[in-house]
Amino acid sequence: MLVLLPPSEGKAASGRGAALELGSLSLPGLTGAREAVLEELVELCAGDEEKAREVLGLSEGLRGEVAKNAGLRTAGARPAGEIYTGVLYDALDLASLDPAAKRRAARSLLVFSGLWGAVRVTDRIPSYRCSMGVKLPGLGALAGHWRAPMAEVLPEAAGDGLVLDLRSAAYAAAWKPKGEVAGRTATVRVLHAPTRKVVSHFNKATKGRIVRSLLSAGTAPKDPAALVEALRDLGYVVEAEAPGKAGRPWSLDVLVEEVH
Repeated sequence: MLVLLPPSEGKAASGRGAALELGSLSLPGLTGAREAVLEELVELCAGDEEKAREVLGLSEGLRGEVAKNAGLRTAGARPAGEIYTGVLYDALDLASLDPAAKRRAARSLLVFSGLWGAVRVTDRIPSYRCSMGVKLPGLGALAGHWRAPMAEVLPEAAGDGLVLDLRSAAYAAAWKPKGEVAGRTATVRVLHAPTRKVVSHFNKATKGRIVRSLLSAGTAPKDPAALVEALRDLGYVVEAEAPGKAGRPWSLDVLVEEVH
């Protein structure tokens, strides 16, 4: 099972660990594309601060993120699972998983990123600010920059099992499963049961809990149909229908009573 996650806007501080080593990151086929984004981002943020803030869409209160990006090559690096914070990652709570579940997380979780493309939660990265919606002056829209290298690397990373896609639309634009891989991909919406409306904040929390539940239970469904049964066994209310055509992803609706 491969689980595709969005990153979080909020990130923990880099800390005092060893500096980033691009060549040590998972999915080495993305190294060239990573270097291109890193080089331009560092150059942008080491220059005109106002221009960098405009390009990155940062408010006055986030001015410090520009300087942080300028120092990415020498900043301390920590496991990505410790860097990413926010609602989904709080609910997932990787640090409190038992050892077996942590090993499953290391194998199966893949976090998408405007800067790194995609990383495992064990990959050591510094804290940064660069969303997938950014358009860098030299590279253009980052989703477009990542599309070709992702198409080369991700099908192999997906293997022959389930792909559980929990990314937001901006990050999904960087890689869309196709063909046989798409046929064993499942996307998830979180709906408020009484109103059938998509929820926002609770959407992220529920997705984090779903991943935690699967990791903790040691459940590894091989396809979307098996995922539906696994989630129901774990107590989730799930509605799903197989796609009408082969090579299309499944869409799962998880119904929740609470929307806080």
